[in-house]
Amino acid sequence: MDSNKIRETFLGFFRDKQHAIVPSAPMVIKNDPTLMFTNAGMNQFKDLFLGNSPIVSPRVADTQKCLRVSGKHNDLDEVGRDTYHHTMFEMLGNWSFGDYFKKEAIAWAWELLVDVFGLPIDRIYATYFEGSPEENIACDDEAFNMWKQYLPEGHIIPGNKKDNFWEMGDTGPCGPCSEIHFDLRDNDERAKIPGRDLVNQSHPQVIEIWNLVFMQFNRKVSGELQPLPKNHVDTGMGFERLCMVLQGKKSNYDTDVFQPIITRIGEMSGIKYGQAESSDIAMRVISDHLRAISFSIADGQLPSNVKAGYVIRRILRRAVRYGYTYLGFREPFICKLVPTLVGQMGDQFPELKSQRGLIESVITEEESSFLRTLATGMTLIEEVMEKTASAGSTTISGDDAFVLYDTFGFPIDLTELIAKEKGMDVNLHEFNKRLEEQKNRSRNAASVQADDWCEISNTDETAFVGYDHLETEARITKYRKVSAKGKEYYQVVLDRTPFYGNSGGQVGDTGRMEQNGVSYPVEDTQKENNLTVHILPQLPADVAAPVRAAVDAESRQASANNHTATHLLQSALQQVLGSHVEQKGSLVTPDYLRFDFSHFQKVTDEQLRQVETIVNREIRANHPLQEVRECPIDRAREIGAMMLFGEKYGDKVRVIRFGGSTELCGGTHVAYTGQIGLFKVLSESAIAAGVRRIEACTAQRAMDNIYAVEDLIKEVQSFLNTPQIMQNLRKIVTENSEFSEQIEAFKKEKTAALAKSVAEELQPENGLVICARQLDLAPDVIKNMAFALKSELPNLVFVVGSNFSDKTSLTIMLGDDISKSGVNASNIVREAAKLIDGSGGGQPFFAVAGGKNPDGLEAAIVKATEMIKSRYFTAG
Repeated sequence: MDSNKIRETFLGFFRDKQHAIVPSAPMVIKNDPTLMFTNAGMNQFKDLFLGNSPIVSPRVADTQKCLRVSGKHNDLDEVGRDTYHHTMFEMLGNWSFGDYFKKEAIAWAWELLVDVFGLPIDRIYATYFEGSPEENIACDDEAFNMWKQYLPEGHIIPGNKKDNFWEMGDTGPCGPCSEIHFDLRDNDERAKIPGRDLVNQSHPQVIEIWNLVFMQFNRKVSGELQPLPKNHVDTGMGFERLCMVLQGKKSNYDTDVFQPIITRIGEMSGIKYGQAESSDIAMRVISDHLRAISFSIADGQLPSNVKAGYVIRRILRRAVRYGYTYLGFREPFICKLVPTLVGQMGDQFPELKSQRGLIESVITEEESSFLRTLATGMTLIEEVMEKTASAGSTTISGDDAFVLYDTFGFPIDLTELIAKEKGMDVNLHEFNKRLEEQKNRSRNAASVQADDWCEISNTDETAFVGYDHLETEARITKYRKVSAKGKEYYQVVLDRTPFYGNSGGQVGDTGRMEQNGVSYPVEDTQKENNLTVHILPQLPADVAAPVRAAVDAESRQASANNHTATHLLQSALQQVLGSHVEQKGSLVTPDYLRFDFSHFQKVTDEQLRQVETIVNREIRANHPLQEVRECPIDRAREIGAMMLFGEKYGDKVRVIRFGGSTELCGGTHVAYTGQIGLFKVLSESAIAAGVRRIEACTAQRAMDNIYAVEDLIKEVQSFLNTPQIMQNLRKIVTENSEFSEQIEAFKKEKTAALAKSVAEELQPENGLVICARQLDLAPDVIKNMAFALKSELPNLVFVVGSNFSDKTSLTIMLGDDISKSGVNASNIVREAAKLIDGSGGGQPFFAVAGGKNPDGLEAAIVKATEMIKSRYFTAG
């Protein structure tokens, strides 16, 4: 049974059991501060488990794209080294929200695995929760007794809290689970050791394939477990593992899920899979990481240096590094695998087909950049190894390895590999200490502590009235105190609110809550697990009494202006640049708007002017807001509403139309486009391969921008004392250029004369001509003098310090005879620079360092000179 058929069979089975089949949520999570990526099938249903959203379908099944590369579910280090761990994987799952429970979940799992897929019973094992006396949680006898209807007791195994009690996080819904394991070993191996002895022992062929989680409790901050009002079922089955079992393989990578990609890697590298363990691991890593990278980009997450973007960049660079080291790739290669992946998975996940061009472009740019980094890193590590050897050591310091890793992005495992080839090792203890210190700084900076929610009422939902009203009477339903970055504030949830919570690119509203004549500022509004959470520095005096919630009208209007302008902007961009333009991100604030979109070249000034003209024309047309709330998603598609890949839409959506622009959007907008007043582009730039960014402003901010330009022109006219600005500027530039040429010629003459004067003073010393002194001259003068001397003196040792304009520097130039002997100016200047509290580098024959301590300059000159002489004569 091929992988596509396996997936279809699973979904069809649960469709017949009256489950609604829902599409996969995006792998990249946008509106959940607790998660960057979907790491389990249940993530998209968190609001249902928490009671924050109404349950539409009590039974649901799907296949969910998941990514596990951070937190407690971090499998990155195992990926490629074993047969069954992955970064990106599919999780087949079925859910019950207050409907069926353990009996049906276990019975249907057995029916699918044994009766439909035909798995042999003697290879199946089931685990159940054995209980936890220290937490006063009873043994799950219910699950144990149910399994006895299907399996002999020898195949039913008790499990501890770590293996058989599932928790969403430190707090939230949780409960016992029952795992289903399968023994893939050959019969002779099974005869030697029973499968039950290898369950949950990390054996690569006795593996968990399905986990049935029974949500019964809610974990509070205090650790206390409270029974949930309704019991839920949350199951997850690893699709890749199921394919391995049903296709009779011993590795996930041997199934048709991965083999087409691995075969293509082999063709491109000229190395056959199965030829060597190192190249096999590399091929497995690349085939896995290709999927994670491609799906993330398709879902709207581009590689970057922060948060989720950094995770994707790290995965991509790990794949490049394996290809570089073990498969000999020196040019971008991952981008060339995208067509194979699209052909394999594009039907099930159409976002891959739609975004193929962007995926290939982004990966190509990222690969090219990191391959350049690797080339630079190879040079740097050679210098580090040379320095280490010169110090009489064979161990690269953890500090040096960390600088390579942290500053230059050079992976520590590659540093180890190269060091090993040269007979060296790396002080990993010191490296890990530095890495942990950095992680602790990051954790402390991001540390947030939240108390348990104090429930005032049993109302689970907040009615949002902000589309129609800016003020409303409301009651607090729950609140909690939060501490972050040394500051305490309160999160407050109301039964109804006019405040828009930060989502969809639009920042949250600000305003106030009023009670008994006292005003309490609302500093921000966030969306968390489908709750609208108001941020206040102080709680209203009586949390049980009504409050009046009022949005800052001016700020809301400014946000609405900018949000509507993004819709008009996207429509204008498609008209000017083409239909390929798609939104790749946005930010809407009261001050300005930011719009990211797919386009593969710079937008010209003429095109930007056309875009501005179109948007302002639509503003003057004063189009009214045409809004359809609770529109069926199919109806929204019929009327051509623009939908974004990477977004999860429900059965009912909100459709916004202004003139010819029709989009799905939950944000706040103007009643008529004329309210926007004016639209002005501030900048256009590239943020990634194939993705551009426009920043713009509207209304009074746009007018302020125009006024600022007018004021600048008037100021220039006044300064030049003429209205003929361009004519006078051209004259000034021409004269300045002529003066610059004259000054440069004069400086060269003076530098040559100075170099000649210095050369006449120098006396050979043991075959070397040494110029070691402090000359408080401009850095460019010293550099020119050094090169002038080098051209005349092949045995030159030039070590000059300077404290010109209160800037301390050290310059080293070596003649050809000196540098050819192996003496490296870059290494020496780094060591000497420590005496001036600085750092530097350069080429083997010429290097410069800057520092903060001019008092150490003489000592640095002496040290550098002595190091050069010592290494030169040792080499000789």
